[in-house]
Amino acid sequence: MAKADFIWWAFPWPCRMTAATMKTVFPTKFLLPCALAAAFSFTNVLAQTAPAAPAAPQTPPPAQTQPAQQTQPNGQAPAVQSTNGQTPDDKQYTITTSANEVDLVFTVTDKHGRFIKDLKQSDFALLDDQKAPAQVFSFTQQTNLPLRVGIVIDTSTSIRQRFQFEQQAAAEFLFKIVRPQSDKAFVMGFDVTPDYKQDWTNNLDLLNGGINALRSGGGTALFDAVYSACRDKLLDFSREREPVRRAMVLVSDGDDNQSHAYLDDAIKECQRAQTIVYTISTNVSPSRDRGDDTLQKIAEATGGRAFFPKRLEDISLNFQDIEDELRSQYALVYKPADFTPNGAFRTIYLFCLDRRFTVRASKGYFATK
Repeated sequence: MAKADFIWWAFPWPCRMTAATMKTVFPTKFLLPCALAAAFSFTNVLAQTAPAAPAAPQTPPPAQTQPAQQTQPNGQAPAVQSTNGQTPDDKQYTITTSANEVDLVFTVTDKHGRFIKDLKQSDFALLDDQKAPAQVFSFTQQTNLPLRVGIVIDTSTSIRQRFQFEQQAAAEFLFKIVRPQSDKAFVMGFDVTPDYKQDWTNNLDLLNGGINALRSGGGTALFDAVYSACRDKLLDFSREREPVRRAMVLVSDGDDNQSHAYLDDAIKECQRAQTIVYTISTNVSPSRDRGDDTLQKIAEATGGRAFFPKRLEDISLNFQDIEDELRSQYALVYKPADFTPNGAFRTIYLFCLDRRFTVRASKGYFATK
C-alpha cells in the first residue's frame, strides 16, 4: 500500500481514501460537506447510542470526536434514547418522538436490483442539510415498523382497458402485505377528483370492497390526487409519537389534464408526509412517454421506485416487488445537527460506503414548524 493510501485510511470515513479516489467517486459539490462530516461519521455517532449509567461515573470520549451538544428550540437539552444494553441492530424500535427527530426508511440494492439486508450502521454515511447527524437514536435492519399504505388508482377514461388488471393486482397486494394486528391501509380512486372508497382500516374485506367499488371514467387529476392523499391521510401519522412506515402505491399512466396542483406541489406534500411513493405505470406501449417521466420523478423524490410493466399481466409482479421491498427496508432515527423548526426543506444524502450498492431514500424533508 502506498504511503498516501495508508494516511488516508488512518482517518474516519470519508477521509479513508486517496484524493484521486475521492475526485473519481464523488461529485465536486459533495467533497466539502463530506470532509466536514469526517469527524462525525456514523462510526463515531454510534458511540452516542451506548446505554448511559446515571449513577456511575464515566470517562468522557476524546473531545475531538464528540459533537457539540445541541439544544432544542425551547432551550432544553434533547433526550437521549437508551438502548438498554442492546446493540443498535437488536434493539426494539421504541423511541420518544420529539420535534427534531427524523425517521428515515430506506432500501439498499445491488446492481442487479437484489435487496441487501445485512448491512450495519457503520456501512453508511449520511448528510442532513450537508451536515453529519448530531446523534443517532436507532438503526434497524429489516424493520417491522407498522405500515400505513395508501392504494391510489387512476380510474380515468384513459386507463379503462387496464382497469380490471389494476383492481385484481391491488387486492392481492393488500391481502399479502397488510398485517391486521399492526398495519392499516386506505383505498382511493381518482379521475377529475379524488374518490376515497375506503378509509384507514385493517379489515381486509373492507379494503377489498373498496377496490371493487372503484369505477372508471372521466378526466385525470393525478397531482391533485397525490396531494390530497398525503395531506388528508398520510400526513396525520407524522404527528404520532410512535414511528410508522408510510407508503403510497400509485397506479396510473402518469398523464394529468385536470389538476389545480402542480407536480412540485404533489412531491412536496409527499415529502411533508414523509411518504415513500411506488408508482406503477399502466402505459404498456413500447416507448416511455411524458407520463412515465412524471411517475419516475415522484418515485425518485420520495425514495420509492417506478415500475414500467411491458404487459398488463406484469402489474401483479410489480406489486409483488413492492411487497418484497417493504419487507426489506432499513430504518434510521437520528437527530439532525443545527435543526431549526422553520418549515424549510432539508436535504438528505445517504449512501453506502460499499459503492457496489445503491441506497434509495427520500431526497429530504421539511423541518416542521
